[in-house]
Amino acid sequence: MFLPFFETLRKTGVPVSLREFLTFLEAMRAGLVTYDPEAFYYLARSAMVKDERHIDRFDRAFSASFSGLENLSAQEVLDAVDLPADWLEKMAEKHLTPEEKAEIEALGGFDKLMETLKERLKQQQGRHQGGNKWIGTAGTSPFGAYGYNPEGIRIGQDESRHQRAVKVWDKREFRNLDDSVELGTRNIKVALKRLRNWVRDGAEEELDLDGTIRATADHGYLDVVTRPERRNAVKILLFLDVGGSMDPHIKVVEELFSAARAEFKHLEYYYFHNCLYEGVWRDNHRRWDQKTPTWEVLNTYGPDYKCIFVGDASMSPYEIAYPGGANEHWNEEPGQLWLTRAREQWPANLWINPVPERHWGYTQSIAMISEIFDGRMVPMTLEGLDRGMRTLLR
Repeated sequence: MFLPFFETLRKTGVPVSLREFLTFLEAMRAGLVTYDPEAFYYLARSAMVKDERHIDRFDRAFSASFSGLENLSAQEVLDAVDLPADWLEKMAEKHLTPEEKAEIEALGGFDKLMETLKERLKQQQGRHQGGNKWIGTAGTSPFGAYGYNPEGIRIGQDESRHQRAVKVWDKREFRNLDDSVELGTRNIKVALKRLRNWVRDGAEEELDLDGTIRATADHGYLDVVTRPERRNAVKILLFLDVGGSMDPHIKVVEELFSAARAEFKHLEYYYFHNCLYEGVWRDNHRRWDQKTPTWEVLNTYGPDYKCIFVGDASMSPYEIAYPGGANEHWNEEPGQLWLTRAREQWPANLWINPVPERHWGYTQSIAMISEIFDGRMVPMTLEGLDRGMRTLLR
């Protein structure tokens, strides 16, 4: 019965394998979850999703496969659902207080509760609000919506108000982790974690728990052992394109910059416009009177730095290929020459483009920059950054 669910997962883009699907079926056969939609959701997700980037796709597939049950009429629910009496008793023991059990027993037990609901469905002809008997809203009857009863039957309510029947898969809390969408600071950090090389350096120390346990056991008394704190030793040199066609991408570039500063202790950055030329700058307000010669940057940072350019690569081809092609000043040497020098100085290099990859083919300059970087251009998505970080580690 779960085969359509498996097919929907594959169509939605969740790379679930047959082995993972069989593991899920084994868990269901073992009775790990029964009559609990939320537990069923988490069981299915843990069995068939192995990467948090695919959780949102799983949620969409789950909703497509199992949504709609709450839209059935009350009579259809009663006719379709055949709950074992012993299961109802066990659920009562698990979830109901003695007072709540007494309220249900006052109606004559669970069988009587369901019979009473059927009778009231037949008797009630119109909408009812408030009160404690009729099927309606805002009351304390065991049946209805937008009211409160300890363990009632919800009818005609779009969403939970007391979190008793919340559909976690419709919340889609992992939407921004989908590897096909643009990034936010949180998931940029997730992608940048690949570019880590932990080493112990500096004077700051942390508790070495394993060493303390060993030393205490050896000496027979508490012997606290410390060690240098681990730090990310990766060195990053970031070149950020600003102005002009980059203005629509300011927010996502700011998020990338913020995430990079949080992740990397050794981070240096400079700004440029459209293409790299003979000068770069640190402060956009002083870009004309406080430029740093690009030769100085090339001679300051060694080849152990990983160089990342961030820009839309959208400009006139003349700005890349010809002297004097820059649109703000006279450049004596073409931009492609400076980009080539940068790639030679920092062999671990990458260009991150905020323009969606499907649009790259419409801009000649993007193709030119991509060729200069030997194809090391990636889109600013989670999948693109993940691909880029792997490229930098080669």
